[in-house]
Amino acid sequence: MPDTPETILAFDFGKRRIGVAVGQQVTFSASPLKFLVNDQSGPDWHQITKLITDWRPHRLIVGMPINVDGSAADISVDVKDFVDNLARYDLLVETVDERYSSLEAEQRLKSERAAGIRGRITKDMIDSASAVLIAERWLKKEY
Repeated sequence: MPDTPETILAFDFGKRRIGVAVGQQVTFSASPLKFLVNDQSGPDWHQITKLITDWRPHRLIVGMPINVDGSAADISVDVKDFVDNLARYDLLVETVDERYSSLEAEQRLKSERAAGIRGRITKDMIDSASAVLIAERWLKKEY
């Protein structure tokens, strides 16, 4: 761990939405922030800039989709392009294996709903919860 605990922003990249979470090394935990629209014009760079300005992360973490056999998923090319574009912020950018993060996030949310902690579950909630898992994997070095 560095001398000063780091704050990170984690992204779960999708072709329609990008889930975002903030994490920090003091507690090795993360919290969902929001989801961003990703459409034909690309990611909402204005909102990403605002999040970076507001949270002042030390680095950015992006989930890299990998198939069960370890090969790159079809969307990996788009994720690599997103990672390359994040270089504009002059921050360290790392990728983390996001295998099963969306499934795990959905199961976590369903468990919370069954326990009465959460109401209706939406796709954007799953994307943000997946970003939390990506952040936690990096924080706990589980990648």
